[in-house]
Amino acid sequence: MDCVRGAHVCAKTKSNRLDALRSPAPHVSDMTDILHALENTIKDRRSMDSTLSYVAKLSAAGRGKIAQKVGEEAVETVIAAMTGNAADVTSEAADLIFHLMVLLADMGVALDDVLAELARREGVSGIAEKAARQQ
Repeated sequence: MDCVRGAHVCAKTKSNRLDALRSPAPHVSDMTDILHALENTIKDRRSMDSTLSYVAKLSAAGRGKIAQKVGEEAVETVIAAMTGNAADVTSEAADLIFHLMVLLADMGVALDDVLAELARREGVSGIAEKAARQQ
């Protein structure tokens, strides 16, 4: 059965057309490139005029405000998760990661340090890792 009838296009055909327009998902190495690019953008914008850059405005407000924004975005991510809407979770998670990276920049913590810590934990049980931190 043909999905296209005159001016009518069925949902499956619309979906296929939209999929064809979307960029393919980045590879894992591209994801770290995106995060490193964001890290560099945040570093550059921290010293800009705070009327021209949200990062500069947030940085000028101080670490407490930055940490507050991380907390707000974490709560919004949780709320989105509880509604079960994956698109909302995706959007809120991006906001959370962004604000976390602003906080990392404010504290002078490099993304590579966080990635190294995640790599160190790879293959280690979360229960065992938490127990090791408590000792």
